[in-house]
Amino acid sequence: QVQLVESGGGLVQAGGSLRLSCAASGRTFSNDAMGWFRQAPGKEREFLATISASGANTYYADSVKGRFTISRDNAKNTVNLQMITLKPEDTAVYYCAAGSAPGGSYISIRAGFYDSWGQGTQVTVSS
Repeated sequence: QVQLVESGGGLVQAGGSLRLSCAASGRTFSNDAMGWFRQAPGKEREFLATISASGANTYYADSVKGRFTISRDNAKNTVNLQMITLKPEDTAVYYCAAGSAPGGSYISIRAGFYDSWGQGTQVTVSS
């Protein structure tokens, strides 16, 4: 498994921006597809974005497409989620996740694919 630590959450006004980061250790990062998910109180975990091990492929949930951008730096073992035009409904705990996918191009929206999860970082968007 991979150890994942998220950072960058906080309180922001509607329309604002945040950049989340996730630092990975314990496994060859460049062999892992990465994903971002979130969970709001009383709601199920929601897929947001995924990026392939090489960084060449990405995919977004419709709810965040055009507002969120996932990226990774394999030299620094980090994956980021840039969020703009935030809305109150974006309030949730945000999690990064890693899944082994050597080959470079695989991505997944399924939580079950990912075998390692971070502890989460709170994002609160005020209206």
